[in-house]
Amino acid sequence: MGNLVCRVELDKKKGIVLTVENGEGKITQTVVMDGTKITATVKGANETSTITQQEDGIHIDCKAFTLHAETITCVSKKETTHESGEDFTIKSKGNLNASAVSDATYKAMNSAMESSSETKIGGMSLKLSGTTSAEMKGAMITVDASATLDLKSKIGNLKGFNVNIG
Repeated sequence: MGNLVCRVELDKKKGIVLTVENGEGKITQTVVMDGTKITATVKGANETSTITQQEDGIHIDCKAFTLHAETITCVSKKETTHESGEDFTIKSKGNLNASAVSDATYKAMNSAMESSSETKIGGMSLKLSGTTSAEMKGAMITVDASATLDLKSKIGNLKGFNVNIG
């Protein structure tokens, strides 16, 4: 790395501006403290990243954001939104737990849930429906009602090699 050009500007109206220029690497680093916010900018030949801190928030603009820590805790007193313009992946090398005090909603064009051993879905009331069809397949299927079992259809078929009723 060649020589760096470093500047410190003090101005009673503009505030403090710290600048480091790396001509060889074509990178300019700037920190501006203007009395209302602190803005740190790194401008390279192809990309620019900026961190702006004001009294009520911090804003980060960058091409890639990476966070490494032993433990991460995020707490929000109001809404929290995570949005991706492309794929969104959540991975855990241990358990993955999600809970809500009120309702939980999941929507997608197509969905798949798969377990390598057992999948359980439970609740006080369980409703499964499909607007055009619903299927349940398996080598063995058991439907067990401890009280009443109602099967209803306009047209019904019960097929099998051995069918026992009663």
